[in-house]
Amino acid sequence: MNLSDLKVECGKKGFNLSDFQIEQFETYIRLLQEWNEKMNLTAITEYNEIVEKHFFDSIKPLLDGRICGKLCDVGSGAGFPSIPMKIVDNTLDVTILEPLNKRCTFLNEVINKLNLNNIKVINKRSEEFVSEKRESFDIVIARAVANLSMLSELCIPHVRVKGYFIAMKGDKGIEESNDAKNAVDILGCKLEAIDDYKISDFRRINLIYKKVKNTPNKYPRQFSKIKKSTL
Repeated sequence: MNLSDLKVECGKKGFNLSDFQIEQFETYIRLLQEWNEKMNLTAITEYNEIVEKHFFDSIKPLLDGRICGKLCDVGSGAGFPSIPMKIVDNTLDVTILEPLNKRCTFLNEVINKLNLNNIKVINKRSEEFVSEKRESFDIVIARAVANLSMLSELCIPHVRVKGYFIAMKGDKGIEESNDAKNAVDILGCKLEAIDDYKISDFRRINLIYKKVKNTPNKYPRQFSKIKKSTL
């Protein structure tokens, strides 16, 4: 997949990318390749693979129509999925949570070079940041961060009631969803939809949870406790 193909896919869903947006994606590819030579950002470095396996995969939930308003990307790494989403839909109000300082430096460089606005990078762990922005986001999303039972406790406390938690998973997504049912219920969400698709030969499963009640104030716990004993 190249950027022309990406433009076509976005157009099918009503997102008509301008030449400027295509240039933003091109700059993002260049920065990703350059910075990856001095720090470990991604194992995917070939142009077409970046477009398909990072960019298209990142914007897939956006194209499905649930993403709007205030979005929090937990453990963004190299900026996925939130920066490609922000390029496609500049109306999004994006907060990126990234605990590693050197990745935050990269993310801020990308934001500056792409002239993105209404997007900020927070160098904190999710369970630390929740005291500042508890249940304040329309969408909380995470892509390949941690096992879903752990990830739910790190993400759902940030979601407002009637908002969404979206976990972007690989081929074990259904299995993880089954294992995390108790945690998700305790934290206040219900599974609303499953998006099961393929990127090249890789199965991708996006789990879409709706927040139906407030998360009990005792969650999230400290990360050491979450890791030691999942809900």
